[in-house]
Amino acid sequence: MDQCEWDWPAVKLAALRLGRRLGVRLPASQPHRWSLVHIVPSSGPADEAAMRAGRARSDKARSFRITHWEFEADRLEGYDPDPGAVRLRHADAADEAELLAVLREWQLPPEDFEHSWDTVDPR
Repeated sequence: MDQCEWDWPAVKLAALRLGRRLGVRLPASQPHRWSLVHIVPSSGPADEAAMRAGRARSDKARSFRITHWEFEADRLEGYDPDPGAVRLRHADAADEAELLAVLREWQLPPEDFEHSWDTVDPR
C-alpha cells in the first residue's frame, strides 16, 4: 500500500480528535459471526466538562485503544445483553502516529474506517 493510503481523511481525523469512535467491519472467522475493529479515543476531565457545556473538545494529543472483536451475529439483533463478544486482539496507541503504526501492522487503511454509528458496533 502506498503512503496516501495511510493518511486519515480529514473528516475522520477530526472525529478522532473530537473523541468520536471509528470502526470497520472485517471478514469474520465463521459465517454466523461479525467482526469489527474499533478505535476508541481517550477522554478526560476536560472532555467531560465540554460535554456538560454542550460541546465537544478537539485534542490532537489524544491516545487511542484499538480493539478487534467478534460477535455472535444473531445476538446483535434485538437487545441481548451478551452479544457473545470475543476480543481477538488489542493495542494502545499514545498518539496519532502510533495509531497509524498499529493500523499498518494490522493492514487496515484509515480510509476504511467509518463513524461507529455507521458500523455494527454494539459497544
